[in-house]
Amino acid sequence: MHIVWKEEADAATYEDARVGRVFNHRRPDRFPLAVVKACSSEDIVAAVKLAVERKCRVAVRSGGHSWAAWSVRDNSILIDLGNYKSIEVDAENRVARVSTSMTGRENWGWACERVQGLDVVTADGDLVHCNASQNQDLYWAARGAGPGFPGVVARFHLDLIPYPEKGFRSAGYIYPISLYHQVFKWIIAIAPSFDSDTEIAVVSQYPEGADEISLFVLFVTMKHSPEEAEMALKRAQETRPTGTTSEWFCNEDSLDNQYNNQANANPEKHRYCTDNAYIDNDADVPRVLEEAFTTLPHRKAFSLWYAMNPCSRRKLPDMALSMQSDHYFALYTVWEDESDDTRCRAWVKNIMEKVERHSVGAYLGDSDFQVRRTKFWADDNAKRLMDIRRKRDPQGRICGYLDREDLSGVNGLANIHEWKL
Repeated sequence: MHIVWKEEADAATYEDARVGRVFNHRRPDRFPLAVVKACSSEDIVAAVKLAVERKCRVAVRSGGHSWAAWSVRDNSILIDLGNYKSIEVDAENRVARVSTSMTGRENWGWACERVQGLDVVTADGDLVHCNASQNQDLYWAARGAGPGFPGVVARFHLDLIPYPEKGFRSAGYIYPISLYHQVFKWIIAIAPSFDSDTEIAVVSQYPEGADEISLFVLFVTMKHSPEEAEMALKRAQETRPTGTTSEWFCNEDSLDNQYNNQANANPEKHRYCTDNAYIDNDADVPRVLEEAFTTLPHRKAFSLWYAMNPCSRRKLPDMALSMQSDHYFALYTVWEDESDDTRCRAWVKNIMEKVERHSVGAYLGDSDFQVRRTKFWADDNAKRLMDIRRKRDPQGRICGYLDREDLSGVNGLANIHEWKL
């Protein structure tokens, strides 16, 4: 176990350990007592016990992609899992055992519903296994608690599904932003009854080399054959509005290609401000999102709508994750110069103050609790989750939710629409 102590390391070494793996270059002014570079479950146990001995808090960094840099906390021991890379695949039983620092690009299947079990280091430093029959409270909480989970997850045990290589296809349609309402109404009309194996997204962005915002509609389907994929995408092709500036239908695609596109849209060494909302099912979605999609503050910024229906209409498994609606919306403001901070952050706040009025809650992974509190869980789930947090970590050893002044502690988050009150 390698430890970088703030009071002992040279400034450059400490700074690299503190924020070197933080993706967002809008870096926080918060300073851990030490950074532990863990390489095993044993290192995590030792780090938590060190925090117990020093009577300080524990923060955790896995992939490093938290926009609000939740892992960087004052007077804490930061456990950095970036060097803990482990994946074991049991193909016969379709199970993967994966360390928590692995990213989606390195392992497919990181959805709450596919978690069979977890290996967790508790706030006391004990390594336990959690699943539907043992340590059920931690198993329930881990699937949706986000940074408020009262322990450190060392490894996930995940269900696997076959990779549909031959039937992984996509269709894309790019429109001028002047057709915003027509295109959006089309998508909202067809999404609820579209093929259930097809993901549908609408992105507002500046295409490379273009001076005008475009609306990009993407359908990605995962089938077992090209013929099945074509049948799944056919309805989009037949009903699409006229006026595209570019389009393709049923092209071969892959997870690698999708991740490459995502990496291009989220460049490294940039500054980010993000927020999101689940829009009320009965809202006039095109009207609610119009400003967000037509007034991007920077050429690298983009807004996203994602079709959740019909997935959002089914009963979820019994887990903490419980917030959903038919319409997921997120905006990603991306820029390079610190001098643009005030303008870009103000644009995000202005948009979200208006969108919040038409939302039922938000996805906590793309949220910043220091800026805005909203509903992240169903009310009963929120209460149950905070009760588990207090029971499992009564001393507030695990840093938890980074709210204003970092005061949430064992109480966790209030599940309220702060800007809607």
